[in-house]
Amino acid sequence: MMDTAASRSALTAWLRSRWLPVTAIAVVLIFGLYYPVGMLIAHKIDDRLDFEIPAGDLPAGGSRTVALAAALIDREVNRSGWVANDPFFMPGSMLDNMPNYQLGMIHALGRFAFQMVDQIGRTRGSSQTDRDLQEAAGLLQYSGTKWIFDFSTSLLPTAKSEDQYRKARSALLSYNQRLGAGQAVFERRADNLQATLERIALDIGSASAAIDRRIREGSEMMIDWEGDDVFYSVKGQMYAYYLVLRELKQDYPNLVRDRELGGTWDQMLDSFAAAAGLKPLVVANARPDAVILPNHLASMGFYVERARAQIYEIVNILQK
Repeated sequence: MMDTAASRSALTAWLRSRWLPVTAIAVVLIFGLYYPVGMLIAHKIDDRLDFEIPAGDLPAGGSRTVALAAALIDREVNRSGWVANDPFFMPGSMLDNMPNYQLGMIHALGRFAFQMVDQIGRTRGSSQTDRDLQEAAGLLQYSGTKWIFDFSTSLLPTAKSEDQYRKARSALLSYNQRLGAGQAVFERRADNLQATLERIALDIGSASAAIDRRIREGSEMMIDWEGDDVFYSVKGQMYAYYLVLRELKQDYPNLVRDRELGGTWDQMLDSFAAAAGLKPLVVANARPDAVILPNHLASMGFYVERARAQIYEIVNILQK
């Protein structure tokens, strides 16, 4: 009996002596492989300027801009994968640039959806708002960082961000189907387009202010950990607006032709494309007058302000 007890004790001691290094190796493998490899797989910043609307998303007689918004939501939520709300145990939670990029896109699409509700999707200000556009605009305001649980507000499950955005996409597609069937409104008057452009100009003006604030607050730091957040958020906005404005030009062909807006519109799109196309290896927020290090936020800010000025050029032409 004593030999058996001694043998068990020796075995237990041997297992304990091996348990610690095995556990340490397992931890190293998890954090050394699971997160880095998972991050590489999840990370995707899709800034293709030639992104096209799938044929199935554009019914005959529908709006190209609305179809584009629905297609972009589908790409980011269902194809690229929404990572802005990934919990800590998923590799996407460790990403930084992609979440901000996606949030910037949804922000821009949400603003455009409101303009559809208030301007383009109704006959006059006193007319009834479209039910599908109203739903889509509301759902696109939903926080992009909500997972199944949000313990800051409740212990009960909540609606995930991507679920709300999928519903918004369905509402946009429903509106476009009704538009193609002649059961919805898409006003092609100059004043509707003008008001929409002015709202976009105001929104990117806010982005310009965010860039300016980040430069003033972060350019004195050796490493600005928040500079890339602002950079990729604005990049996402500019990319989404580039696509929206590209398709708005197609939705207003007669107005663009009659007011001879084609050249000015293309120049505006070039500025949005330049901002959306910036892709530094590392986002630097050095002093704007630094000799060695660049300031990528200042570069982004230049194109944002140029795009905004060109929007107002078009607005002035529409007012005449």
